[in-house]
Amino acid sequence: MTRWRWVTRADCVISGPLSPGSVVAAGGRCGRCPCRAPRGRRALRSRCSAAGGPRRLRGHSARRHRPRRRHRGSRRSPAMAKEGAQRAEETEQMIDKEGGREANEGGAGGSLRAGDAKEMRAVVLSAFGGLNKLRVSKKAMPEPQEGELKIRVKACGLNFIDLMVRQGNIDNPPKTPLVPGFECSGIVEALGDSVKGFEIGDRVMAFVNYNAWAEVVCTPVEFVYKIPDDMTFSEAAAFPMNFVTAYMMLFEVANLREGMSVLVHSAGGGVGQAVAQLCSTIPNVTVFGTASSFKHEAIKNSVTHLFDRNADYVQEVKRISADGVDIVLDCLCGENTGKGLSLLKPLGTYILYGSSNMVTGETKSFFSFAKSWWQVEKVNPIKLYEENKVIAGFSLLNLLFKQNRGGLVKGVMDKLLNLYNSKKIKPVVDSLWALEEVKEAMQRIHDRGNIGKLILDVEKAPTPLVSAKHRHDIQPGMVQPGSDCWTHVPCHAFLTLISKSVASRFHQ
Repeated sequence: MTRWRWVTRADCVISGPLSPGSVVAAGGRCGRCPCRAPRGRRALRSRCSAAGGPRRLRGHSARRHRPRRRHRGSRRSPAMAKEGAQRAEETEQMIDKEGGREANEGGAGGSLRAGDAKEMRAVVLSAFGGLNKLRVSKKAMPEPQEGELKIRVKACGLNFIDLMVRQGNIDNPPKTPLVPGFECSGIVEALGDSVKGFEIGDRVMAFVNYNAWAEVVCTPVEFVYKIPDDMTFSEAAAFPMNFVTAYMMLFEVANLREGMSVLVHSAGGGVGQAVAQLCSTIPNVTVFGTASSFKHEAIKNSVTHLFDRNADYVQEVKRISADGVDIVLDCLCGENTGKGLSLLKPLGTYILYGSSNMVTGETKSFFSFAKSWWQVEKVNPIKLYEENKVIAGFSLLNLLFKQNRGGLVKGVMDKLLNLYNSKKIKPVVDSLWALEEVKEAMQRIHDRGNIGKLILDVEKAPTPLVSAKHRHDIQPGMVQPGSDCWTHVPCHAFLTLISKSVASRFHQ
C-alpha cells in the first residue's frame, strides 16, 4: 500500500526523509536518487518511489506541516501574463488597421518597410499551433550564397500545405521559429557566385524551401524561372505550385491522353482549377469535379460535371459513366481513398497529393488524424494486380527539396510557360492580402472559401476594418454580402458589427 505524507524542506521528494546532517540546499540533490530537493519552505505532498513511501502524518502534525494556501487572484501565472500581453498587442494591431496604418510603421522604433538595408519584414511562425502563432516582425535580410539569387519579393502564394505546416501536421516538421511559404515572385536584386542566365532586375518566380513570406528571399538558381512580360506578380505567385503539381500528376504520372476521364476533388481550389485548364488542352477529356455548393456557379464552366463535395458523388459518377473514370486526383484522403479506387477503370490511376481531411480545427487534432488513417482502405496488392489498377502519390515539395529533381521540374515549367504564352492556361487568383492579414487569409483557406489561389501582396497595406468612405455610414446590422463596402471589411469586422447589432437588440 502506497503511503503519503507532507514533505518538508529537508526531505527528498523521491527517497523520503534525509538523515541528520545531510540537509540539501534548495534545488540540490540528495545523492541517493536523481531528484531535486524542494525549493520552498514546504513542498507539495509527494510519493516516494524509491523507498516505498514514508508514513503519513496525522492530526496536529499533519496540520502543522500543511502548506499555506495562496489566494487565487494574488498572482497570475506566467502563461496567463503572456497570453494577456499577446492579446494586448493584437488589439493594438487591430486599432492600427482600422485607421489604415500598419502596426509597426514609423515612429522612433523604426519602420518595418523596405527602407532598412539590414532588416526586412517577414511572417514568423513562433510555434506550431493556431493562428495566434503567426505575426509579422523584423528579421535580418539574407544574402545570396554561391549558386543563389536574392529576390525582392512582390507576392507570395498561400497553399493548404502552409496551413498544415502551421499546425505541425506534417512529417518531420522543421524547428520553430520559422518563416513559412514555398513560392513567390519578385525582382532579382543580387546574384551569388557562379549564377548564370539571370541579371539584376529580372522579373522572376521561384520555389523556396520555406522563408517565402518575407520581403527578401534567397533561393538556388535551379528553382527560379523568368516571368512572361504580360504576367503580373500576383499571377506569377499563383503559378508554380498549382500548375506544376497538376501537370506532373496528369502527364508524368497518369499519362493523360485523348478521350480519357478525370475526377478531381476540390475543383474550386488552385490545383483543381489548374487541372481543369490543363485537361482542356487535350481533346475529348471529361472532367468530373467535387466542390462546395456555393462555388458551383463560379466554376461550372471549367469542368464537365460538377458535384457537391458532401453528396454521394460515387453514384453520380457511375450514373454518367458506368465504368468509372481513368484518373482520380485526391487531395482529401480518408474515406475518399476507397471511393476513388472503386471508381477506377481497368488501367486507371489513383493519385493522392494531399490530406486536407486531417485538418478540421485551428490546431492539430489527433482525433482527425486517427479518423483519416482509420478510414483509408487497406489495399491488397493482389487485388490491384487482378483489377489492373494503379495507386500513386505525388509531393512536389519532396520532389524538389528532398529528391533533387529540380531539372525535371524546370522542364515542366518550360512546357507550362509555353502553354501560358499560347493563352491556353491562366492562373486563377482568388484574392490579395497584406502580410499583416495572413491570419485572415489562412482562415479563408481553412474554411475552404477560396476559388483559385490566395496571394500575399508584400506591398499591399492592410485593409482597414471599415473603409474611410463608409466609416460613418455603416450601422450595426447594415453590412450585406455584395455591397460596395463588403470588399473593405475583413471577416472579423463582420463579427464585431453583428455582435453590436445583437447587443443593441437586447438593450431595446
